[in-house]
Amino acid sequence: MFWIDYWYIVLVLPAVLFASWAQWNVSSAFRKYGSVRTARGVTGREVAEQILRDNGITDVTVESVRGNLSDHYDPRAKKIRLSDGVYASDSIAALGVAAHEAGHAVQHHVGYSPLKLRNAIIPVCNIGSNLSMPLILLGIFMSYQPLVVAGIALFGLVTLFQLLTLPVEFNASSRAMAVLSNGGYLTPGELDGAGRMLKAAALTYVAALLVALANLLRLILLFGRRNSRD
Repeated sequence: MFWIDYWYIVLVLPAVLFASWAQWNVSSAFRKYGSVRTARGVTGREVAEQILRDNGITDVTVESVRGNLSDHYDPRAKKIRLSDGVYASDSIAALGVAAHEAGHAVQHHVGYSPLKLRNAIIPVCNIGSNLSMPLILLGIFMSYQPLVVAGIALFGLVTLFQLLTLPVEFNASSRAMAVLSNGGYLTPGELDGAGRMLKAAALTYVAALLVALANLLRLILLFGRRNSRD
C-alpha cells in the first residue's frame, strides 16, 4: 500500500515546472544578449562603478567572481560581485546585469524600505527554512498539533521572504533600465534587449514565490485533511 501526494501533483509540480522553465529562459536570454556587444563598448565593471560614483557611494567596490549568473551585491561586505561573463564584458547582457546589481547597492545606500525589511527577516527565515519540516514531521509523529502549526508558520516566513524579494528585484531592474537609458550606455535597440533579459530574470523570482506559495498551501491542506481524519 502506498500513499500518493495529490496536492504535490496538483499544486507544487506545476510551479516547479514553471520555475524550471523560467531558469532556462533567463539562461537562454543571457546567452543571446551576452553575445551582442554594445556600440559604446563600456564593460559591466565600468557601468557598475559609474553608477556608484553618480550616487555618491564611495564604500562599495566592484570585483570579479567565478561562476555563471553568480552576480550579486553583498551588503555586509559592501561589494558588487560580477561573474566572469559580466565583469569585463561589454555585451548587452553584461551591462543589464551589472546595472541591476549596482541598483541593489543604491537601494542599500538610500535605505530602500523593502530591502531593509527583507534583510531584517533573513535570520528568522533561515531558521524557518531549517526547522519547518522537522517540526511538522515531529508534530505528526507525536500527534501534537501545535508543533505542526509552528512548522507551517515557520515555512510561511520563507514564503514571506520570497514575497518581499519581488519589489526589491523589480525596483533594481527599474533603476538599471533608467540608468542605462539616461546615461546613454545603450542604444534604443540595445535597451530593448537588456529589458527582455531583466524581465526574464524577474520571472525566476516570481517562480520562486509561486513554488513557496504552492508548498505552503499544500502543507495547510495536508494538515487540514489530517485533522479531519483525527
